[in-house]
Amino acid sequence: MPKTFHEIPRVRPATPVLDRAATPEQLRRLGEAELEELANELRQDLLYSVGRTGGHFGAGLGVIELTIALHYVYDTPKDRLVWDVGHQAYPHKILTGRREQMGSLRQKDGLAAFPRRSESDYDTFGVGHSSTSISAALGMAIAARLQGKKRKSIAVIGDGALTAGMAFEALNHAPEVGADMLVVLNDNDMSISRNVGGLSNYLAKILSSRTYSSMREGSKKVLSRLPGAWEIARRTEEYAKGMLVPGTLFEELGWNYIGPIDGHDLPTLIATLRNMRDLPGPQFLHVVTKKGKGFAPAEVDPITWHAISKLEPVGGPVTPKKPSGPKYSNVFGQWLCDMAAADPRLTGITPAMKEGSDLIDFSERYPDRYFDVAIAEQHAVTLAAGMACEGAKPVVAIYSTFLQRAYDQLIHDVAVQNLDVLFAIDRAGLVGEDGPTHAGSFDLSYLRCIPGMLVMTPSDENEMRRMLTTGYHFDGPAAVRYPRGTGPNATIEPGLDPLEIGKGVVRRQGSNGSGRPVALLVFGVQLVEALQVGEALDATVVDMRFVKPLDEALVRQIADDHELLVTIEENSIMGGAGSAVGEFLAAENLQKPILHLGLPDYYVEHAKPSEMLKECGLDAAGIEAAIRTRLAQL
Repeated sequence: MPKTFHEIPRVRPATPVLDRAATPEQLRRLGEAELEELANELRQDLLYSVGRTGGHFGAGLGVIELTIALHYVYDTPKDRLVWDVGHQAYPHKILTGRREQMGSLRQKDGLAAFPRRSESDYDTFGVGHSSTSISAALGMAIAARLQGKKRKSIAVIGDGALTAGMAFEALNHAPEVGADMLVVLNDNDMSISRNVGGLSNYLAKILSSRTYSSMREGSKKVLSRLPGAWEIARRTEEYAKGMLVPGTLFEELGWNYIGPIDGHDLPTLIATLRNMRDLPGPQFLHVVTKKGKGFAPAEVDPITWHAISKLEPVGGPVTPKKPSGPKYSNVFGQWLCDMAAADPRLTGITPAMKEGSDLIDFSERYPDRYFDVAIAEQHAVTLAAGMACEGAKPVVAIYSTFLQRAYDQLIHDVAVQNLDVLFAIDRAGLVGEDGPTHAGSFDLSYLRCIPGMLVMTPSDENEMRRMLTTGYHFDGPAAVRYPRGTGPNATIEPGLDPLEIGKGVVRRQGSNGSGRPVALLVFGVQLVEALQVGEALDATVVDMRFVKPLDEALVRQIADDHELLVTIEENSIMGGAGSAVGEFLAAENLQKPILHLGLPDYYVEHAKPSEMLKECGLDAAGIEAAIRTRLAQL
């Protein structure tokens, strides 16, 4: 049985067995009797490494035994192992030659938070978003067959990720092409089955064994000669398995379903994987694990321990924490409750982001109007569209990077029909250590091109609250995009007052005393930095607020009075808010020098948010330097 730890070690634990398993090749030299101790040491080492860096926590603890078993049985990296999402891949990183680099995890120029092809040959597919693993592994299996290569493809997917339609599209396709592949369902929430224990483990060994498979094929050959006999036998077997195991759905799709088995029982895992390794066709293994397994606090509260922040070193200086107000997500959560109290038509929809988007209070106060659709962004958006057709007022709380997955539904099902759906878009802009897969780099670009869309960018917490009200009352689709974390601590007005649509505000008027008047047109939270630069350069600073509709009258006035216009946004420069300004000036034949500042045309790698903004020139120093350089060129 796995050991249970109660504290995160502050000093590196002794790990004599793990020290001999730095790579899967070394791991496969260990005797099976050593693997239980390896699991205990790997779990303790994971606790230590994540304590030093912060990061995803519970998922990795839950797949310690599964990770060991997969690398022990399969010839990785020749055999392709694909992890879904990647939250659970830290043990995989430790066992694939990166243990000594774990201290750099999620830091600038360090290891990525998720599997990445450029980082290791063992990372066969780059992930970060949910439900991609089966499609990717299926593609690898087909490619191997076309190339005549004998290698295995394995996808490891969680029960949460299995709620997305894309996963079922792949599950439906694999039997059609007869792919030789394995899908491992890591059921860590007991959401599919509670049928775990000695009987199910025993049945898994029997059903996955070569003996059973040979007997089944032999019987098929004999019975196929008798009219109707094989079909009767097949249905009898199916019904018998259906009474004992919960895999009827997967069997009906054409998969050979085995399980559920205890995902922390190493001997059973290894025996079952060995049996299934050489079975032809699509194989499906259902393992049940416990998120946070082996760390007592995480076992009790897996949501809180989903991820942790870096621990302060014992005896070292304590990093002072700056006092701050509510996070932007908290402002949204409070607004949602307030608006729900004022309007019974309001409904709240989230694709499995109740905690992240702060819908906890709303879900408890208005359970009949709260809808968590699981990891199904496309469904979330079209569900909102259906509600809006019948007079409801849906609010979709979604991360910027995840709204990308429902872009067709946003256009086809909501915007084309001009339906009243408000999108509260969290994690806009750079999000820090999770890297480019989670950054909201493109939402202004992909939203502002949609006809009829209202697109707003608050510069502080109070503006955000008022913009949410504005979008809620707008006749058509509306979006408010806001960043992760806290803002400048603006005083939040308790009312539900909207803003005038399409109107920006001059926050600082330059005196033009320098003779080279500059205006900074800010879309979003860089207003704080822009005001600092405005003071240094005696420049005009405008809080544009609306990307669409653009405040054209204000832009025209600013262009008439200033020699250089500077647009600032935490979004891709290409197609972003600055592009809207440039397009307007060109259409009006207003020839004016313009400097666009935003995210560059490459993926900004993981680092602290402040480091990422500095790299992009979106901190105060970078903005000022870029403006001075441009002025020198005029």
